[in-house]
Amino acid sequence: MINYKKYQLDNGLKVILHQDKSTPIAAINLAFDVGARDENPDMTGLAHYFEHLMFSGSKNAPDYDVQVQNAGGQNNAFTTNDYTNYYITLPKNNLELALWLESDRMFQLNLDKKSLEVQRQVVIEEFKQRYLNQPYGNNIAQLRKLTYKDHPYQWSTIGLEISHIEKVSLEDAKHFYQQFYAPNNCVLSICGDIDYEETFVLVKKWFGDIPSSEIARQPKIEERQQLEQRVETVEESVPLNAFLWSFKVGSRTDDDFPVADLTSDILGRDESSLLYQKLAIELKFVSNISAYLTGDRGPGMLIISGKVNDGVEFETVEKEIWSIINQLKEKSISNENLQKVKNKFETAHVYGEMNVMNKAMNLAYAELCNDVEDINLELKAYQSVQTSHVQTWVQETLKESTLSKLHVTKSSNG
Repeated sequence: MINYKKYQLDNGLKVILHQDKSTPIAAINLAFDVGARDENPDMTGLAHYFEHLMFSGSKNAPDYDVQVQNAGGQNNAFTTNDYTNYYITLPKNNLELALWLESDRMFQLNLDKKSLEVQRQVVIEEFKQRYLNQPYGNNIAQLRKLTYKDHPYQWSTIGLEISHIEKVSLEDAKHFYQQFYAPNNCVLSICGDIDYEETFVLVKKWFGDIPSSEIARQPKIEERQQLEQRVETVEESVPLNAFLWSFKVGSRTDDDFPVADLTSDILGRDESSLLYQKLAIELKFVSNISAYLTGDRGPGMLIISGKVNDGVEFETVEKEIWSIINQLKEKSISNENLQKVKNKFETAHVYGEMNVMNKAMNLAYAELCNDVEDINLELKAYQSVQTSHVQTWVQETLKESTLSKLHVTKSSNG
C-alpha cells in the first residue's frame, strides 16, 4: 500500500506526492502523455528524438545535466509507444532545484538548429548501433509491422527508418513541443522525505504559471481484426535461427490484464517456466526462450521468442510450443504452479515499493493510464486470479488465427 496525496493545478498539471521518511533522497518523475503512437506515420521516431532534445538546456538553465550533477543528483529519461518519462533523484534539500529545472524546460526549452543537429546525429547513431547493426536488433520492429496493420504501434519508438529522423525540421520540433509538452498533458510525482503541503507550495511556485495547451492528437485508429495467421521470414547475419511470435491481446487497463500477465509468466518468465523447461532444458531445441506482454495502453502483444539450436527446424519447435499452449487450454495449470508465479509477482511488487524512484514512476504511470489508486488495487487483482481464469484466457486469446510469426534465418554468408 502506497499512501499519497493527489492534487491538480489550475493549468491541468496532475501532482502525486508520497512521503517516505526512510530515505534522504527525493525522486521527481514527470510522465508526459505523448509517445510514438502520437507521431505522424511519415515522421516516426519524433517522440524519442524529442526526448533527447529535452536535454539541450533551457532559458535559465542552459546546462541541465551539470546542474543536476552538481546537486548530487542523477537523471534520465525514456520513451515508449504510449508516453515519455523524465526522472531525477537527488538529496531532498535540493528538491526545489529539480522543480525549477523541470519547470524551465517544460516552458522555455532551448530549441535551435545546433541542438537539433547534435541530437539528430546521436539518435541516428543509436538507430544504427542498437537496431540495424546489432544481431536480432531490428526483429521486434519487424514483428510490430507484421502484427499491426493500422494502429501506430506498428512502429517502434526509434522510428520506421532513419530518413524520418533526417527530415525533422526545427519547426517540426517546436510544433511537437508546443503541442504536447504542457502541464495539462503531464503527471508530476514526487516521493521521498517530504512535507506534503510545503512540497505542493513549491510545485505551484514553479509550475503554476505555465500555460496549458490544446492537445491535438492524431485521429484514433482502430486495429482491424486479424482473421488468419501471418508468417514472414527474413534472412540476416545472425549466429542462430530465431523466431518471434505475437498474439494480439488487450490493454493493460483491461480487467483481465492480471490474468494475461501471469499467463505470460507461466509460459516464459524465466528458466522455471513451462516453455524454458520443456524446450531448453528437456529437449534442448532452443538456447533460450521467453514470453512477455508488451503491456501497452492500447491493443498489446504477447510475445514468445527464442533462438533455435543448429539442426532443429522451426516446425519442430512450434509443435512443442503449441503442445504446451493446448495443455493450458485443456487442463489449465496447477494451483501450486500458479501460486509460484503469483509469489514472484508479489515479491517484485514489494521490492518495487521499497525504492523511491520506482514508486514515483509507478504512481505517475498509474495516474496517466487511468487512476493513481489502481496501484494499490493491483496486488489484490493478481492474487485473485484462479486457474480457471488462465484456462479461459488461453482458450480465447492464444489462437492460430491471431498469431503473427517472424522467422529469422541465418544468411548463407553469415
